[in-house]
Amino acid sequence: MTVLRGASVVLRPAVGEDIPALAAIRATPEVRARWSGGDAPPDLEADIAEDLEDPATRCLTIEHRQRIIGMIQWYAEEEPDYRHAGIDLYLDPAVHGKGLGTDAVRTLARHLIDVHDHHRLVIDPAADNAAAIRCYSKAGFRPVGIMRQYERGADGTWHDGLLMDLLATDLVR
Repeated sequence: MTVLRGASVVLRPAVGEDIPALAAIRATPEVRARWSGGDAPPDLEADIAEDLEDPATRCLTIEHRQRIIGMIQWYAEEEPDYRHAGIDLYLDPAVHGKGLGTDAVRTLARHLIDVHDHHRLVIDPAADNAAAIRCYSKAGFRPVGIMRQYERGADGTWHDGLLMDLLATDLVR
């Protein structure tokens, strides 16, 4: 995969050398609460290395001003009658609220639509993650519905998720 350039971010294939910086971001309380149900795996670096080795998921390091600020990943459902791609990401809390997440999502969405010919993309933030929902909405994602008791939280209880999708015609370029 080639390097993707957004208005402010660069998305490039994640490599082993990125793991310490990505683990540091995943270890922040804000990211840990959303990305791993609040429980940090015993070895975040090993967990990220496993993500990078998963052939079904493409992991891209997000850079801003030549600094690693997070990771965005995508997968594809290739069954012809249900073909679509899904996106997930996390960002360093130090850059939250600056539009960099929207830029990363928009950049990857454009690539998935224009290069991989996906007509539909999905993303599934926690239903109470208003900041993420605003971010994805700015890129053109729309709410589809609540997925009840979708993910287990750090407290062991189940929490709702919001399924959002974006059709190729909805992408805010």
